[in-house]
Amino acid sequence: MSQDSATVMEAARKLTGRRRREVVAVLLFSGGPIFESSIPLSVFGIDRQDAGVPRYRLLVCGGEDGPLRTTGGLELTTPYGLEAISRAGTVVVPAWRSITSPPPAEALDALRRAHEEGARIVGLCTGAFVLAAAGLLDGRPATTHWMYAPTLAKRYPSVHVDPRELFVDDGDVLTSAGTAAGIDLCLHIVRTDHGTEAAGALARRLVVPPRRSGGQERYLDRSLPEEIGSDPLAEVVAWALEHLHEQFDVETLAARAYMSRRTFDRRFRSLTGSAPLQWLITQRVLQAQRLLETSDYSVDEVAGRCGFRSPVALRGHFRRQLGSSPAAYRAVYRARRPQGGMPEGVTAVLESTAVPVQGTATGRRAPMAAASQGLAGITASAPSGGPGQAPKPVSEPYGAGRPALPGQRSAP
Repeated sequence: MSQDSATVMEAARKLTGRRRREVVAVLLFSGGPIFESSIPLSVFGIDRQDAGVPRYRLLVCGGEDGPLRTTGGLELTTPYGLEAISRAGTVVVPAWRSITSPPPAEALDALRRAHEEGARIVGLCTGAFVLAAAGLLDGRPATTHWMYAPTLAKRYPSVHVDPRELFVDDGDVLTSAGTAAGIDLCLHIVRTDHGTEAAGALARRLVVPPRRSGGQERYLDRSLPEEIGSDPLAEVVAWALEHLHEQFDVETLAARAYMSRRTFDRRFRSLTGSAPLQWLITQRVLQAQRLLETSDYSVDEVAGRCGFRSPVALRGHFRRQLGSSPAAYRAVYRARRPQGGMPEGVTAVLESTAVPVQGTATGRRAPMAAASQGLAGITASAPSGGPGQAPKPVSEPYGAGRPALPGQRSAP
């Protein structure tokens, strides 16, 4: 979404003389996944002026001593270190290797200095954890991959984590959800800097939509983080999941937890990163999704068996979260089941409704970043070793995909 022009101008005025917004530093760490890392390299590091895309200057920086190991045991050598960040007006952290370990102090200091001098700081996916560790997300809205949003909310309670958004633009600090949402945010940055036409030209080159609608809601797995198992709220959550067919509200859950509604909301959000009402509605929608897939109950009967007060309530929440009516979802699901294939015409229905099939990673084709050329001097080498030597394992923070509310949030 477009950012208010006054906000853009104010942010630009704060840049120190040696920084330029079109100079983009990408901060890489050992153990980061190569796909996510390649997204800003491809968007900002390839000259596409022939297609009408203004050129950025890319500085690929190592956030720690190299060589940096990445997916598949590849080793990367970056042309710049942390000192190059001092020249960038945009700093992108595309990923961090572990959501439980602290980033290097030197890298956090460099990010803080860049922000103080007016640079735009961007965290893609788990890169949000680096921004949070630097204190740059305190008191701000932010997002990350839906799978890590509860952990981000719990580790950094001063961050307003919204797992529903594909990306959040808070002016001089921006964050995105996982992989494909990183492309969305990078396109948004180009759109903010150079307008819709330039962003559209870049999207055509990358063969991705210039602007995706909806948020992470379609991909979220609604299970709760493992940490809740040892919390007193676990019993209340278990009771709620077993009684979804009954009509009860958050006040009922708060009473079962012997808490006031306000205290219960705060405790629940701190554990899960989600408001209890939204979690409860989502659980009811998922139960309806399962019944539509596995039973012959009518939509009215499904609504009653999932605790909705009326079929109208079910239809509204179902469409908001899954992008389709219950009846259309069932029709598409059943049409594609016979041989596991897709009958003619069903593909168009699926793409127009963006309905995920339970158990799949997404309901859309995930866009792929073109990152195979011109990446500003970064070099990669395959792991080497003597006979019998295997490459060292690379930490892989990403898990399988799963189905938050519509949209991309921008600064007012």
